[in-house]
Amino acid sequence: IKEGYLSPIKAVTIPLQVDLTGVGVQSGDFKAGDLGTALDPYLESIAAEMEKYCQKKKTVVFLPLVKTSQKFRDILNAHGFLAAEVNGESQNRAEILEDYATGKYNVLCNSMLLTEGWDCPDVDCIVVLSLYCQMVGRGTRLAPGKDHLLLLDFLWHTERHELCHPAHLICESEEVAQKMTENLEKDAGCPVDIEEAEKTASEDVVAQREEALAQKLAEMKR
Repeated sequence: IKEGYLSPIKAVTIPLQVDLTGVGVQSGDFKAGDLGTALDPYLESIAAEMEKYCQKKKTVVFLPLVKTSQKFRDILNAHGFLAAEVNGESQNRAEILEDYATGKYNVLCNSMLLTEGWDCPDVDCIVVLSLYCQMVGRGTRLAPGKDHLLLLDFLWHTERHELCHPAHLICESEEVAQKMTENLEKDAGCPVDIEEAEKTASEDVVAQREEALAQKLAEMKR
């Protein structure tokens, strides 16, 4: 991004609490079946939030299950989007992808299908309702008229704290990543450039360390 080869990313934390505390874990990640079932009650609310941010965006949505992806496509169409869905069993997958590329659809839903090996540079919004980094990469290609990628991140309510967030795309330190995630949640609803957010979080962490050190020195002096 800094060298100009990829699109800048603006992350917006959506203030919609999604409860994933009952979702099981397997091999260090969520079980797709549990995650798909857990998302079901929130799909209408997620579509309503997308209306605020994605109406004029070329959007790709990543979901954990094919049936969830198909259901969300129908919900999005009911909310006024032109949404399509592709999965590993789609007979007309190439046709749908071509129609999406040429603008017949403005949202493309899929379940773990388009994580790599598919290229559509003018995608300028990613909604991750599944698992993360390669999916965000589907929107970072440069394209004429595209000045940034919008990444929608929901406030997952879970007992697991190591979930991947926008901060983990850029922060080298877990401490800075946690601070950046806190800052993004405080600014929920506002798109924030992730490079600027990382710089602010780094400065906050340094300031907190200096304050803690000053307090310790004051106690030692006493």
